[in-house]
Amino acid sequence: MNTVSARSILCVALGLTACALSKAEQGAIIGAGAGGVVGGVIGSKMGETAGGAIIGAVVGGATGAIIGAQMDKQAAELEQNIPGATVTRVGEGIAVTFASGLLYDFDSDRIRAEAAENLRKLAASLDRYPNTDLLIVGHTDATGDASYNQGLSERRAAAARTFLVSQNVTSTRLRAVGRGETEPISTNDNDTGRQANRRVEVAIYANEATRRQTR
Repeated sequence: MNTVSARSILCVALGLTACALSKAEQGAIIGAGAGGVVGGVIGSKMGETAGGAIIGAVVGGATGAIIGAQMDKQAAELEQNIPGATVTRVGEGIAVTFASGLLYDFDSDRIRAEAAENLRKLAASLDRYPNTDLLIVGHTDATGDASYNQGLSERRAAAARTFLVSQNVTSTRLRAVGRGETEPISTNDNDTGRQANRRVEVAIYANEATRRQTR
């Protein structure tokens, strides 16, 4: 889903009058109390864990509007610089979704050589915007043993985190978790749905120091 689609989702969630607002202004509104509504919309488009991280880190108010403007700029850069990834700009955060085949070979947790450049570009973006933290979430389809899928999703998320750290992203900014087959975004009854479910999501949101500015 592109940034235009994310804006449309927010318009529906917040009401038609929100369509006249910039996403920075929408971020301020979310901080004022609409986070739960928008959180439900996010949950239908990405895993609950990544979406929850973005909603849970809402700043709101004037600072939220500033963060929203920054996220607009960063999302546009990521969408341009990381081919194949899906960049979703919503609220005060960004979700970057990589199909697992974009980063790893089948049944592997090793970063593909051609995928490394995408993660380098993500790391470069994080260096330009140091006031954010990330949650990396691995997902699988429901084929095979659930416990194996859980472990694979954890290893893949950890591999992405390790790679970003190797590109000088501060380790304390990064968390990695696996959700296995528990947070599908499509059916597991056909190849197309299973392919959509095999993914790595990166949630980008304001860090704690930034959020403290409004307390």
